[in-house]
Amino acid sequence: MTEIILVRHGETEWNVEEVFRGRIDIGLNETGLRQAELLAEYLGGVNIDAVYSSPLRRALKTAEMIASYHKLEVEIAPGLIDFDYGKWQGLPHQEVKHKYKELYAEWLGNPHRIKMPAGESLSDVRERALNVVDEAVAKHEGTIALVSHRVVNKVLICALLGLDNSHFWNIRQDTCGTTTFSYINQHFILTKHNDTSYLRPLQKGPLGDF
Repeated sequence: MTEIILVRHGETEWNVEEVFRGRIDIGLNETGLRQAELLAEYLGGVNIDAVYSSPLRRALKTAEMIASYHKLEVEIAPGLIDFDYGKWQGLPHQEVKHKYKELYAEWLGNPHRIKMPAGESLSDVRERALNVVDEAVAKHEGTIALVSHRVVNKVLICALLGLDNSHFWNIRQDTCGTTTFSYINQHFILTKHNDTSYLRPLQKGPLGDF
């Protein structure tokens, strides 16, 4: 049996300020670093065989902390890179809502129909991210951690549950949250979702779904 742990990276200042991140390579803030430390300690008791990560610093640092407990090298997986928001990248949430009213409304109502100006669609994300999962499952039989981003993980969770991208907003994964699937007889079975129990020492509530 193979087990897949989908990890969202720790908190950044742009999560707090609600700025669209995408491919902009912003690092973890102080809270995010502590979240990653707590997650790494928690997963230290799990027999992890491989750690894959998006190439962006916020994910890579989270992945490196996890890998260090298992004396593993992080495998960079370009297919796990964050959603390309195109012209929205680097803009505050409120500015996007005002400047791109129609597109923003469609993003909330029909995310599966959107292709971001100069960016990606959720279908693009699904294809590249599933390729990483398929390759990892073919290569390993134990437990694999895939460290990525909010949009990527939400799309992957939909895909592994057999749901299309129209269900994007029915899934939530908080910063440094984990979602676990078992892969048995060529089927993915959800065993745990949006686990943040290990973050309790921070005594901080989760941010909004952003």
